[in-house]
Amino acid sequence: MPAEPDPALAARLRAAGCVFAEDEAALLTEAVDGRPDAPAELERLVARRVAGEPLEQLLGWAEFAGRRVLLEPGVFVPRRRTEVLAGEAARLALAVREQGRTPVVVDLCCGAGAIGAAVADAAGPVELVAADIDPAAVRAARRNLEPLGAFVVVGDLFDALPGELRGRVDVLAVNAPYVPTAEIAMMPPEARDHEAHVALDGGDDGLDVHRRVAASARAWLAPGGSVLVETSRRQAPTTEALLRAGGLSTTIVRDDELAATVAIGRRAPND
Repeated sequence: MPAEPDPALAARLRAAGCVFAEDEAALLTEAVDGRPDAPAELERLVARRVAGEPLEQLLGWAEFAGRRVLLEPGVFVPRRRTEVLAGEAARLALAVREQGRTPVVVDLCCGAGAIGAAVADAAGPVELVAADIDPAAVRAARRNLEPLGAFVVVGDLFDALPGELRGRVDVLAVNAPYVPTAEIAMMPPEARDHEAHVALDGGDDGLDVHRRVAASARAWLAPGGSVLVETSRRQAPTTEALLRAGGLSTTIVRDDELAATVAIGRRAPND
């Protein structure tokens, strides 16, 4: 159980705009519990949180799909809405397992590897490869995924992947940046000021990386394989059209409670 927080600590966090101040106070107190310098370290963490740093980066982890995903400073913090994509990816991986095969799963634009870890937890064992262009994200992903037997590489989209994966991927999970450049300034400061812009900036309309993924995904998918791309409700028709233009049949999955939208493209089984 988390250590009991000081009510005054929760009051400071609430005054700074932390909606779940009591929970945050408990987690920060737990993070320093047992340290000889606990009071000083707690004060340091609280001051950083009051100044706007993300709670998850202060703790060094984020909760995602029932596990603690380890983070590095500046790395994209996995969002709850992305659990919808991870759940769909796990469902598709399990369908492959029911055919008597080990699913080949790629977590592209993996960040800290939250999606890959969730799929491995739910559908493992899987043959899992993860890639990101941000070296800090890859460091975090290696901490989370290598204990699961994954291969984690740094590089730009498909250029980072081992060539032997071409035409073999059953589940290609992609949480690429999709925020239009001009809208980054309107994001909460926790993201805008403390997460790598390469993980947020999707170009003029937010879909630059989606275009690149959709143009190449089919060549990497196994027959019957699927690519899953997180998008927004507003952008979903364009993301879906890009996947269709890339030779894939498409569906859209939405979860209004989590404000999640996932575009799924599938390569025909006999293709």
